[in-house]
Amino acid sequence: MRFHHVGVVVAEIEVGGRSSMEQLGLRSLTPIYADPLQRVRVQFWGREGDESCVELVEPDGAGSPVARFLSKGGGLHHLCFEVDDLEIARTDAVANGAICVCAPVPAVAFSGRSIAFFFFRNLGLVELVQGPG
Repeated sequence: MRFHHVGVVVAEIEVGGRSSMEQLGLRSLTPIYADPLQRVRVQFWGREGDESCVELVEPDGAGSPVARFLSKGGGLHHLCFEVDDLEIARTDAVANGAICVCAPVPAVAFSGRSIAFFFFRNLGLVELVQGPG
């Protein structure tokens, strides 16, 4: 398991999100991806060569799972870890008390690799993404 990114919910990636990332000296690492399954638009920001980054997450409509979070101000939303085997990690997380809030689904931003979200009691929302290969 390795840390991959921190997810930050913003109203608009192109406006507020971009300026915040540039103020931190970060640059866009990817294009903006529209993910119809997650009902969000996302873009990764960081420094070339760094292993971790920031994911800007924008709701894609009122039905987006992050729309309510944004209505409360947005900001820091989740931590993401890349795992070797998502099913094993999912089983372990649930066995240790985490609540699976989004079962594995393919993610556009990860070339179709599966992601899942869990709520950990003393940590908050955590995304797990299937590693490549």
